[in-house]
Amino acid sequence: MNLPHGFNTRSPVHWLAFGFGSGLSPKAPGTVGSLVALPLYLLFVHMHTVVYAAIVLAALLLGVWLCDRTARDLGVHDHGGIVWDEFVGMWIALFMVPADWVWIGVAFLLFRLLDILKPWPIKWADKKVAGGLGIMLDDVLAGIMAALCIQAILVLIN
Repeated sequence: MNLPHGFNTRSPVHWLAFGFGSGLSPKAPGTVGSLVALPLYLLFVHMHTVVYAAIVLAALLLGVWLCDRTARDLGVHDHGGIVWDEFVGMWIALFMVPADWVWIGVAFLLFRLLDILKPWPIKWADKKVAGGLGIMLDDVLAGIMAALCIQAILVLIN
């Protein structure tokens, strides 16, 4: 395994920021991180909406600190291996989505598409906001946009 310069294998902060190691994937670490977020989603998907939202908010706030700290340790603003932001963005994309594999797949595809293409305001946040908040914000926005698209689709088909 080829670890990034500055990655501390004994640091729980680095392991969390790197999505329990999923960010170490040599190909498409953001996509791998988004996939690894799904089993964790399955642990809290059936919780009350307020509890789910609280978990995601806590993960977001923790992520700002985790990502900032890890980026500083690595000496790279938004290292591709930092995927905690993908975890949180994925969980936002899945907020109030029917808990079946079709909708989970739709959320995954929409989130990845928006995260990769970065339409406005995602691209703006990615370029203009620094630190841990900047690392997290573009994925949070991609997650919100994906969730809104899914809710619109659900309204249209029901």
